[in-house]
Amino acid sequence: MFAARKRWVACAFIFVSQMLTAAEPWKLVWSDEFDGAKLDFTKWAVEENGHGGGNNELQYYVDRPQNVRVKDGHLVIEAHREAFNQAGVRKDFTSGRIRTKHRADWKYCRVEVRAKLPTGRGLWPAVWMLPSEEKYGGWASSGEIDIIEMVGHEPNKLHATLHFGGRWPKNQQATKAHTLPKGTFADDFHVFAIEWDRDEFRWYLDGKEYAKQREWRSESGEFPAPFDQPFFLIINLAVGGQWPGPPDKQTVFPQSLQVDYVRVYQKPAPTSVK
Repeated sequence: MFAARKRWVACAFIFVSQMLTAAEPWKLVWSDEFDGAKLDFTKWAVEENGHGGGNNELQYYVDRPQNVRVKDGHLVIEAHREAFNQAGVRKDFTSGRIRTKHRADWKYCRVEVRAKLPTGRGLWPAVWMLPSEEKYGGWASSGEIDIIEMVGHEPNKLHATLHFGGRWPKNQQATKAHTLPKGTFADDFHVFAIEWDRDEFRWYLDGKEYAKQREWRSESGEFPAPFDQPFFLIINLAVGGQWPGPPDKQTVFPQSLQVDYVRVYQKPAPTSVK
């Protein structure tokens, strides 16, 4: 059954790749299908911290299989309600966060993620990108790209956001939301994608464009700054924070963010004609 599913995914991958090639010259340059028995540490690092991500989040990110693992062809990032003490920091929840920093980054690309998202108040799953070097200064002068962002009390609503402008608290953002016509993102896997060109970002859900951004700025550089430098990927499941608020009694734990694959495409560099 598992092998059959993977063959189907492989066929679908070829079909989608052919469609991409026909539409635009995107070429696959990096991917993780999560087919192994454990996370590929040549591609990802697991973060451990309890500082709350700058958003007053309630989780401690932990490097252990309970919170980050690969199983049955999926990356599983799982949040638990549990008392946790480490380095003098006490939290009531644990979760996981991984990133490609110091391993892989890209400038101008298409990122495609097939994932199933959790549901419940206080949950905040995200797939996003930060600059490898803060070329234009601290957040958000050097930018942030949010590919997937959802809060668990709105399990049918997806947010596409760019952060830019000045260093906090002078930061700015441009965001657009998309609501599923039926069901929630916890019901099944969906394909989320972003295409990043020099002067435009486009977000897609299951192959259909739902958001576009062409305007942004940085207080420390000319357009297209800050989005003219390499960015790395982050995948995490936060608990609580200023946006979703804390979990309530109806939020069931554990909850998981499941990722079937991550694929990154880029356009071949133009060649000169002699």
